[in-house]
Amino acid sequence: MQSEGERNISYTRKNVEPYSWVANYSDYLYNYAISRINDEELARDLVQETFLAALEGLKKFEKKSSERTWLTAILKYKIIDVYRKRASGFVKNGGPEPEEQEQTGFFDTDNGHWNEVHQPREFTRAPDDHLVAKEFNAILQQCVQKLPSLWLAVFTLKHLDELPAATICKALKLTSSNFWVIIHRAKINLRACLEKNWI
Repeated sequence: MQSEGERNISYTRKNVEPYSWVANYSDYLYNYAISRINDEELARDLVQETFLAALEGLKKFEKKSSERTWLTAILKYKIIDVYRKRASGFVKNGGPEPEEQEQTGFFDTDNGHWNEVHQPREFTRAPDDHLVAKEFNAILQQCVQKLPSLWLAVFTLKHLDELPAATICKALKLTSSNFWVIIHRAKINLRACLEKNWI
């Protein structure tokens, strides 16, 4: 077992300063987690788990990226684990979610085209109006959080984290066709929610 002095020497050698992680990165990591999880307590726990995992894996840190990038990558995998656990309950549940049932009237069953009532409409908002943009983002976040667990996981990993479809399928144990169906349904659901609450 290394003494504290020996640990300090090895940290300094790598220019890694775990003693400053909380001060330097906790707010950033918390905001990253809360925007994807929307659970304050869980977000705090994930940040703490990230710091612990980073300390345990410090010898593996090759310094090919910044400390913040490295810590964020650890946190991202912890969030994916949360998504996987939440999604596993959805996959086992055979019935459609209420949100999915609400979407049945969007398309004409004969030709697959939009029903006239539900056809997409353009959002009308001034692009430079920051107050309007802030309100819109708040409503969008509320709509995103209403998605079923699996849809939320897939949508967040695809559109917030910009992970490739293959990576998401592997992480959440989905087939490619399931992935694209979920993305499609999540987008339709978000659109409906935004039209109801925003336009």
